[in-house]
Amino acid sequence: MTAAEAAQALTHPGARALSGGTDLLVQMKTGRAQPDAIIDLKRIAGAIGVRETADGFVIGAMTPCAALGEHEGLMRAWPGVVEAASLIGSTQVQGRATLAGNVCNASPAADSVPALIAARAVCRIVGPNGERDAKVEDIAAGPGRNTLSPGEFILSFTLQRRPARASDAYLRFIPRTEMDIAVVGAGVSLSCDDARVVTAAEVAVGAVAPTALRVAAAGAALVGSKLEDAALAALAAAVEAVCRPISDKRGTAAFRIRTAGVLAARAAKIAYARAGDRT
Repeated sequence: MTAAEAAQALTHPGARALSGGTDLLVQMKTGRAQPDAIIDLKRIAGAIGVRETADGFVIGAMTPCAALGEHEGLMRAWPGVVEAASLIGSTQVQGRATLAGNVCNASPAADSVPALIAARAVCRIVGPNGERDAKVEDIAAGPGRNTLSPGEFILSFTLQRRPARASDAYLRFIPRTEMDIAVVGAGVSLSCDDARVVTAAEVAVGAVAPTALRVAAAGAALVGSKLEDAALAALAAAVEAVCRPISDKRGTAAFRIRTAGVLAARAAKIAYARAGDRT
């Protein structure tokens, strides 16, 4: 099946796309989803695999998350994206789960999304009217809702090539030690000059609003700094200012807001240390 044929098939009412299936199959077993047809996207050309290009990396959207950590170039350039993908479910789940599914399911707590947003990742979207590109931050519309039109699906993700002194990191807070949903997640990507002064930075947080958020003011707070306490405090304040979380049994809104600022600052420190190692 070609990408165009898959897009056309997905325009039919009741058709659902199958990427890894870790969410769709569970929904079917519990009766929450009853599709009339399932369109398996994994055999489409370019849907699986990681390619390093002159401009960066192209990740097939149906590539299992477990495979991302096996690509040395991707792991070296974008360790935060890889570690975020490695937190999705169990080891067994990661053998099937995909970035496309994690993004398109539009959970506010999806682990890969803040890391991808901080990385300024771009999606190649295929639909019945052709192809288009969109930022990951523009895909989710709200909990469980995305902005894709009928028949559209994500075919790949593109990450830019990094300068020498640049890296990223992702952290999350969960009540348990593993296999839990993020109460808060934070991704940071930054670049430094030869004097280790931050020249560019992106910060994104998840599970603190209906969709994951890119916090432009938080990234700007780091630029021109060497992550002094004042810069980190300004980052945390900017993050806290945009949070709009709910309170539930896993954490109060006040707790999530405070934790988001703390996690973002810690992720920034990790990304900064990694950037210093990439000389």
